[in-house]
Amino acid sequence: MNWLEITLIGLIAGTLGTGLGGILAFLFAKPSDKVLGIMLGLSAGIMLSIVFMELLQKAAGNSFPHTVSGLLLGILSFVFLDNNFPHRHYVSEEVAGGLYVKKGVLIATGIALHNLPEGIAIGAGFASSASMGITLALLIAVHNIPEGIVAAFPLNIGGMGRVKSLAITLMAGLPMGVGAFLGVLSGNVSLSFLSLSLGFAAGAMLYIVCDELIPDVYKLTSAHIAILGITAGILTGMAMVYYL
Repeated sequence: MNWLEITLIGLIAGTLGTGLGGILAFLFAKPSDKVLGIMLGLSAGIMLSIVFMELLQKAAGNSFPHTVSGLLLGILSFVFLDNNFPHRHYVSEEVAGGLYVKKGVLIATGIALHNLPEGIAIGAGFASSASMGITLALLIAVHNIPEGIVAAFPLNIGGMGRVKSLAITLMAGLPMGVGAFLGVLSGNVSLSFLSLSLGFAAGAMLYIVCDELIPDVYKLTSAHIAILGITAGILTGMAMVYYL
């Protein structure tokens, strides 16, 4: 595949997932905290399976030192972004009235922020192999569905029209196309740089899971349900990686 096709796949994976989540938010009543927690737990588990079964495994097979360097760089980059461009987690504060719209926009901004490294993971995956890139694109698209839901709900409750709310959730997925473009360019430079790129994507995704998704899962539901949701996500991701 050429860089344009891979960029389009990244763009579709980003907007399809968040867009579908935005549509589901309007079709169904607001889910309970327990249901939302399970959904986020599934997303966290799927992303963990991507990190350890796809990204790090393939990266280390090319160059272990570059993989470790990329992993640390990805984590530290997100530490920097979190400290200098703070954004709200899914569960951060109680909101009411017009603040729902602000909450939804902040959540969408946070989603857009970490869709860039997820796109880099897709692009770097395609630079490694077409099957790996397609697997990553499918798994990340699935992961983006609950993100679209949690961004669209406060926008909808706050009185923003369905068209505008859906447009915002779709725009949150656009950076994934940019990331896919950057990932395929960097991954095609050399095997060492491919390992660095895959390691960076793994570090960024690991930070997202551990700093954002998992803490919110435990805030939304009980510890036992949280770990069951995360485990179900890991098993789902493992099955998809194995059979796709």
